[in-house]
Amino acid sequence: MSSLAALGRSPADQAGCTEAPVLRERGQREVFCGLTGIIWLHRKIQDAFFLVVGSRTCAHLIQSAAGVMIFAEPRFATAIIDERDLAGLADANDELDRVVGQLLARRPDIRLLFLVGSCPSEVIKLDLSRAAQRLNRTHSPDVRVLNYSGSGIETTFTQGEDACLASLVPEMPASVTSAPALLVVGALAEVVEDQMRRLFAALGIGPVAFLPPRRARELPAVGPNTRMLLAQPFLADTARALEARGAVHLPAPFPLGAEGTTGWLRAAAGAWGIPADRSRAVTEAGEQRARIVLDRHREALAGRRIFFFPDSQLEIPLARFLARELGMRPVEIGTPYLHRAHLAAELPLLPRDVLLSEGQDVDRQLDRCRAEKPDLVVCGLGLANPLEAEGFATKWSIELVFTPIQGYEQAGDLAELFARPLVRRQKLRV
Repeated sequence: MSSLAALGRSPADQAGCTEAPVLRERGQREVFCGLTGIIWLHRKIQDAFFLVVGSRTCAHLIQSAAGVMIFAEPRFATAIIDERDLAGLADANDELDRVVGQLLARRPDIRLLFLVGSCPSEVIKLDLSRAAQRLNRTHSPDVRVLNYSGSGIETTFTQGEDACLASLVPEMPASVTSAPALLVVGALAEVVEDQMRRLFAALGIGPVAFLPPRRARELPAVGPNTRMLLAQPFLADTARALEARGAVHLPAPFPLGAEGTTGWLRAAAGAWGIPADRSRAVTEAGEQRARIVLDRHREALAGRRIFFFPDSQLEIPLARFLARELGMRPVEIGTPYLHRAHLAAELPLLPRDVLLSEGQDVDRQLDRCRAEKPDLVVCGLGLANPLEAEGFATKWSIELVFTPIQGYEQAGDLAELFARPLVRRQKLRV
């Protein structure tokens, strides 16, 4: 039984928000730093290292966000810009070369080094692109040096991953075959990636590659034969770079919940001409398992009103999942950027009466949130504590990126992330 039938929606509702007006706001924003993406990316690319060129504040941010113990050996660090660099008493490029040399001598396992720009390095106009080219000449072929910006001045925090993956695209080899190949784009936890590989194999889809790969020298080939399936909705620059090299985007809902995962897999199955009955046979068991687990959280979530502040760009697929599979009622779905081509399969599945907003004027949005009095607010860390103090239950949007939430087996974990603050609040009232 489809989730549309399960929720008693009429066929007319399938238009969803495809043609709905969007409230576009351009004002003061609450954003989190794009450097945060390093926390999940450094776990994914196992022989890469992320060297942030920034301040002590950048170092404290990453260390705090990662929760790394002092004796750990993480694959990231900060080359700190200090007063001597800012005053021009030291050559920042010479200092950077020295730090990179020390790092590579200490960590000979590094095969890919990212120089990650920050607000401080961009303010002092340190050209990390040219630095990466210079360091490549010194350290190649043993180590490839790339650069991207993790600055939070103009971007939201998930765009750090987008910038990182976009920097990898020029390094991908050109495909030399005409046979179709599937490229899954977006960092997924290894357990999720393994699950997806098994499902694609059962469907008869292949070869399948993932970007980013687990090893830096395993970058997949790309070309006109490449069919691209996005695993995350915040990869606009990466998708554009892949399309420029010939890859074809497969429109699909994102793999959140039972319905989203099935739609995502079937988009690939359709591109490979897999018969519908075979596709159903492969996805039916996983979808059923996910629905059984989701039913456990329905009592806590059904009928509850939820308000999304723009933060991660996951807001629209999350709202679709919560509304259609758990019966929640989105009041406003705010997103930093609304990419209609990438969300074409999501927008028709949203409730027709929800307000969509793009960008942010934080004071106005706070006023709308207070007026609506939602049961749960999804927002960034900067707004969560003040809203909790006002009596709102909140969910940190960054937790939805740190946690494996894609696929059938993780659907229950995703639902629990939203149920937990409501259950906790209920227990505190007893």
